[in-house]
Amino acid sequence: MANIDELKQTIRRNEMLGMWAAEKLGLIGQEADAYARNLAVGTLDPDQRDVFSKVRKDFDTAGVVQSDEQILNVMKELTFRAADPTQGDAHSGDAAAVMIARNLSSRV
Repeated sequence: MANIDELKQTIRRNEMLGMWAAEKLGLIGQEADAYARNLAVGTLDPDQRDVFSKVRKDFDTAGVVQSDEQILNVMKELTFRAADPTQGDAHSGDAAAVMIARNLSSRV
């Protein structure tokens, strides 16, 4: 991640992707929120950073029919939405991004 803004955008995108994927997986309420948060926080973990593979694996396991192209198109759309924080669902990822960024900067 090149800078804090890019990190925040990626976290927002991954959280929105998590909510989209949770809906496809039939998760609702707290389960959906937890899935989305986990995907967003995984942005910082090198072993969990590949959100496409995580979503693809979860869809395959649950029998959710979505092509790689469909998932990648959603990721692309959400990347644009995450770059514009005035777009709907992006607000909660912002607080997480700020906390994570502070923790990272204190380690450097």
